Amino acid sequence: MNKVTDKLIEAQKQAMAMRPAIGGFPVLAEVLRQSGIKHNRWLLPSCQSIYQIDDTSVVQQGTPLISGTQEIPSFNQDKVISAIRADQQGLTTFPEFLQAVWDAGVISYDVDFITRTVSYYGINGESYIEDYPAMNVQI
Repeated sequence: MNKVTDKLIEAQKQAMAMRPAIGGFPVLAEVLRQSGIKHNRWLLPSCQSIYQIDDTSVVQQGTPLISGTQEIPSFNQDKVISAIRADQQGLTTFPEFLQAVWDAGVISYDVDFITRTVSYYGINGESYIEDYPAMNVQI
């Protein structure tokens, strides 16, 4: 470990401890933003997550959603939105959310902690962008 990876892990722990079960993403995002994290890119189905922190980047490898060779699902914006809403309502775990957006054809998504947007992308350049609210969080 080093100072930057430690910073990310500590920010994630703090964010998860403060995050409410329902509507918790904006809280998590604000804690990460206040910790100096500018951007987060998720690559699906590998569940590789890249964080831009200050002037460097950190990668975290999660558990992949698939194994072997599989067809990529077609992008379906309605299913993407349904997966987001289910997560916002606390109806899914984070791994279930990742599986749902993958099943909706999302191959990557970007969280911009500065502009407070999440952009979801399909294999053929499709996209869905959603803003999330600013939160007043003290860390």
